[in-house]
Amino acid sequence: MPIKPAYVKRISRELIERYPERFSDDFDENKEAVTLVTNVESKRVRNRIAGYVTRKNRKN
Repeated sequence: MPIKPAYVKRISRELIERYPERFSDDFDENKEAVTLVTNVESKRVRNRIAGYVTRKNRKN
């Protein structure tokens, strides 16, 4: 599994801190939440952020 870029980790941590109630351990729900909360236009970056948020929420 590749190492996530620093900007993905930074944005993900900020989103979890600002909107903890919007994110869960479901990837598809997190994809929609990232689309609503951010202005990320790239599908690939959106999916990476949603995946990292999902992973962090599953650990907790």
